[in-house]
Amino acid sequence: MGGAQVPPGPATPLLIACALGIERLALRTGRRGGEAGPGPVSIIRSGMGPRNAESAVRRALGLPGAGGTAVIASGFCAGLEPGMHPGDLVVAEETRDGGGTTACTGTGLLVDALVRALPGRTVHTGPLAGSGHVVRGPERAGLMATGAVAVDMESAATLRTALRTGPRPVAAVRVVVDAPEHELVRIGTVRGGISAFRVLRAVLPAFHEWHRSLLLPRR
Repeated sequence: MGGAQVPPGPATPLLIACALGIERLALRTGRRGGEAGPGPVSIIRSGMGPRNAESAVRRALGLPGAGGTAVIASGFCAGLEPGMHPGDLVVAEETRDGGGTTACTGTGLLVDALVRALPGRTVHTGPLAGSGHVVRGPERAGLMATGAVAVDMESAATLRTALRTGPRPVAAVRVVVDAPEHELVRIGTVRGGISAFRVLRAVLPAFHEWHRSLLLPRR
C-alpha cells in the first residue's frame, strides 16, 4: 500500500499527527519561517499507541472538507542504528508493523527540505518500524536486523489508517530522542530530550515545502 498524489483542491489541507502533548507543543510553537502551505494545517494529538492513532486519524479525516488531506506522522522516536544521537531526524521510506507496510510519499523532497531547514542535523532514511510498546535491548536489535532504522508506536497506524480513508500523500518524520548509545534510562536523558524538542520545533517549514511540492502541477 503506498501514498498517492491526488489533484489539489483550492485549499488542500495538511494534517500532522503526533501522540504526546509535548510533541504537539513543539510543532505548534515552533519556527514557521518561509512560505505557508497550500491549505490549512491541523496538528492533532492522538495519544500513545497504534489504537489511539487509528481512532484519532479516522476522526480527523472523517470531517467535512478532509478529502485528499495530506498526512504526516511526526514526533519522537527511538533510533535503532549505532551512532544515532538525540536530535537526529528520521524520514521514513516506508512504515511497517503487524498490519503491513505503507510506502511514504516524497521522501527525497522531505529530506532536502529538512536539510535546508535544519542545516547540520543528520537525516536518516529507511523503514520505520511500529510497535505497540516501548522497545528495549534485544528487541531493538531484532528490529534493526530487519532493516528498520527507527521505531515508534504510532506512525505505521497513522499512515495505514489515512490511506484506508482515501488516496492521499502520506509521510512520517521523527526526531530521535532515544538511541542505542543514548537510552532514556541513562544519564543525559534531559539534555537529549531538550535537543530533540528543539529540532521538532524547527521542522514545520520543511513540512510546508513538502506539501507545496507534491501539489505542484506535473510538467
